[in-house]
Amino acid sequence: MFGNWIKTSILMAGIVALFGAMGAAIGGQQGMLIALVVGGAMNFWAYWFSDKAVLKMYNARQVDASTSPYLYNMVRELAQRADLPMPKVYIIDEDQPNAFATGRNPENAAVAATTGIMRMLSERELRGVMAHELAHVKNRDILISTISATVAGAISMLANFGMLFGNRDGEDRPNPIVSIAMMILAPLAGMIIQMAISRTREFGADRGGAEISGDPEALASALAKIDAYARGIPMHTAEQHPETAQMMIMNPLSGGGLRGLFSTHPATQDRIARLRAMIGR
Repeated sequence: MFGNWIKTSILMAGIVALFGAMGAAIGGQQGMLIALVVGGAMNFWAYWFSDKAVLKMYNARQVDASTSPYLYNMVRELAQRADLPMPKVYIIDEDQPNAFATGRNPENAAVAATTGIMRMLSERELRGVMAHELAHVKNRDILISTISATVAGAISMLANFGMLFGNRDGEDRPNPIVSIAMMILAPLAGMIIQMAISRTREFGADRGGAEISGDPEALASALAKIDAYARGIPMHTAEQHPETAQMMIMNPLSGGGLRGLFSTHPATQDRIARLRAMIGR
């Protein structure tokens, strides 16, 4: 938990510094001051509201025991087993099988599952997936994960700002400093995700989910199914916002290129092997 707070603090300081440097490149000292204020405001907003923004981005709808008893009661039972507060439960109308957790702490957490994953998996397998997401909550991965997605989006916004205001003196040629900055900002967003989100957190959530559910084989089977089908079923929101891909139980992106920078998931076969090694211990 302490390590995640350090990562979060470094990430927040980094976004302020990046905004300041870009503001100075675009508008000198005045631009730097404006950008620093914007960066500080972004940090405040990201801490308190980034989870709601991600859920809205995916058009997630909140459900309860009356509107989706199957999923809600499953999550409630698993949360009790994990000794966690009951999170909010959401469903995303997407065919791709996937799920994620978000929020700033266990007391303000939410878990979301797609309609595709609910159709595709057996009850036992879905239970393993939701236990995995609750393990992220228990391990307090969700704050750094959600803020990282927001920060990467902010960097893209900053790049667009530079493109709009990078030309000076009415010249048609772009400012060379801004042009160079634009070249590095997109991969930088991916690098921030890579540095902030360790792939080992997925192994940890797999292990924790197997312990919560008491069924490592169910989660292993679920991961094999999701991996087999997710690649062929696009998730349009994730393709438009690849910075959110690291929040999912399985990488939802179909393409390579720059999207590969946002891939923070270990190989599925490695995850399955570790889960099956837990059986019989």
